Amino acid sequence: MSNFITDHSSDFADTAKQKIIEFNAQHWDASTRLPLGLKRLNASGELVAALAGRTFGNWFYLETLWLAESERGQGTGSAILAAAEAIAKERGCRFVMLDTLDFQARPFYERLGYEVQLTQQDYPFAGGAKYFMMKVL
Repeated sequence: MSNFITDHSSDFADTAKQKIIEFNAQHWDASTRLPLGLKRLNASGELVAALAGRTFGNWFYLETLWLAESERGQGTGSAILAAAEAIAKERGCRFVMLDTLDFQARPFYERLGYEVQLTQQDYPFAGGAKYFMMKVL
């Protein structure tokens, strides 16, 4: 009875996301929803650190934090995250939220004051875990 069309394209995913943004704009000031991105390039112009997220209302949602192997353990992660948190605070954010997998960066975030709020067990497969973390700015 259903007439659904399969569309796994990124263009369609972006369109669906935009529809939610338009709906949400009817219930809050969507102009406060701003992208937040920081990066570092090495002397050769190659990307070695990347942080991407968005701020909205009281919240900074950290979507991505990646470091090249050469940057790990050098203070780059702490520095880029501190810079992003400062931007979020300037925008009026009071909280940060993120998620990380069990083999990623939970101890790193905990050292910087983040706390696990929820653990999704067996993600993405049996034995794995996804941690949803938060920090008060």
